[in-house]
Amino acid sequence: MRTTARLLTGTALTVAAIGAFAAPAAYAGNSEALEVYPSSATPGTTVTVNTLACGKNGHGIGDADSLGAGEFRLNPSTHKEVVVGQFTVPQHAKAGTYGISVACDNGKTARGELVVRHKVPSGHVKTGVGGSVGPDTAQVTAGAAVLAAAAVGGTWLLRRRASGTQGR
Repeated sequence: MRTTARLLTGTALTVAAIGAFAAPAAYAGNSEALEVYPSSATPGTTVTVNTLACGKNGHGIGDADSLGAGEFRLNPSTHKEVVVGQFTVPQHAKAGTYGISVACDNGKTARGELVVRHKVPSGHVKTGVGGSVGPDTAQVTAGAAVLAAAAVGGTWLLRRRASGTQGR
């Protein structure tokens, strides 16, 4: 029984592996590649796309509706047979992967993906609940002096109390 299960599992994995290698080749014939630069962007970034799908002196309409950026035009570039277009990632775009597509005047299509990520905050955080807004050496020096004085004063009081108890 175990031998049959292993044989079936091995066969299923082999078929899945062969299908995974064959699928991209079949997909590539239906749609051409759309280069997206940068491939990962933050809201407010201008994204440039280009493709060979539209042919020499071709034109196309890009679709970034899934992202909320709407449609954009693609026009011939300075490179032979390449069309290029641009759109801006909307400020309200959520982080994730979005499909961008182009429909060319010659009837061909091209698809690509854009990954939207959000900026990671850096620098000083202004929360309104204290803390340091910026590195201020005068304040740091004053704070260190207060702590040093407190340590010296505390040590002096403890020694004085300890020596006063011994004399009685």
